[in-house]
Amino acid sequence: MDLTDVAALAQPTGEKIMLLVLDGVGGLPLEPGGLTELETARTPNMDALLAGGDAGLHVPVATGVTPGSGPGHLALFGYDPLRYRVGRGALAALGVEFPLQPGDVAVRGNLCTVDGEGVVTDRRAGRIATEEAEPVLDLLDGIRVAGAQTFVRPVKEHRFLLVLRPEEATDADIEDTDPGVTGVAPLDVVAGSPSSDRAARIAREWLARVPETLSGQPRANMVLLRGFATLPDWPLFPDVFRMRSLAMAAYPMYRGVARLVGMDAVAVDDDPGALLPALEERIDDYDFFFLHVKGTDKAGEDGDFRRKVDIIERVDEVLPALRETGIGVTLITGDHSTPAKMKSHSWHPVPFLLHGGPGRGHRSEGTAGLGESECARGALGTIRGCELMPLAAARAGRLGKFGA
Repeated sequence: MDLTDVAALAQPTGEKIMLLVLDGVGGLPLEPGGLTELETARTPNMDALLAGGDAGLHVPVATGVTPGSGPGHLALFGYDPLRYRVGRGALAALGVEFPLQPGDVAVRGNLCTVDGEGVVTDRRAGRIATEEAEPVLDLLDGIRVAGAQTFVRPVKEHRFLLVLRPEEATDADIEDTDPGVTGVAPLDVVAGSPSSDRAARIAREWLARVPETLSGQPRANMVLLRGFATLPDWPLFPDVFRMRSLAMAAYPMYRGVARLVGMDAVAVDDDPGALLPALEERIDDYDFFFLHVKGTDKAGEDGDFRRKVDIIERVDEVLPALRETGIGVTLITGDHSTPAKMKSHSWHPVPFLLHGGPGRGHRSEGTAGLGESECARGALGTIRGCELMPLAAARAGRLGKFGA
């Protein structure tokens, strides 16, 4: 369904919706026949909700496609990521509240480590602390190139924002320089279209100055660039669904993707327990709440199965208190799968739980707990991620009748 169709059906009610995203929650067993991280975790509160709710799996982008965090979250907000495409740079800019202007090219960057031959040995510079990264980024902010202003801003840990402000108009169809693996050199800056040549030249000249600028740095001595983007012009979530909407996330990128679609956003500590006081403080001011937990994804990327299980259990502990603030409909899922076994995002469908509203209790027999195997038997089956938000809105009575 197109967002304009959703907007025509949307109607305000008093029912509040909470979208609780455990980033990268989907997983795989470490051994054949074993349990995933979500199946291993003790989640009595989620299981209790599932007993009176709906279960299923969602495909964030398309079958077999491994999603990035941006497309994965856009899908959860109801935006088809195959139609609504944006580079990660624009999300990073919005996340740190950089005043991005029309014509700006925003890029998400990683501080990284290269050896004497220019080969990447660590794509995240040892996950350098934000405080240690900031003076390095100050050096990068001092780089100047002809034909454009350039800005570098810290995001979090090894992540940073690069903004190119060309003197003349340009597109941002430019390939990433991050090879995605260690043991090879960063990729060249390559424009995907003639209209992006100017931005590619500026980025290439800026990158050429980085090695000398960071010479002598013990870890962060090079950068990788990803997600070249300009600001899109899209329908806004609060207008489409007619809900006052708030995002709560520790990492700027997730606040950025929320702001991109018109939500307000606030920073919270990267701890499930920090979500409760933030929600309690603002529960009367909004209708829709997007709560983000990053730890599950980080643990998955680190290959730490046990830590991912522990974080899921900590979210489960705080879940009853979150719902008792006045939440009517609860949607719990992830933006993609990040199996600890793979140490990366994956294409595997993501489990979800939907509870609340007048449709409660519709479920498949045998669905006993929140996990991949049980959700595969859930009443809602396997659907696209962008179909979840209309389902949640319908459960809250926020979608009216279609047609006569």
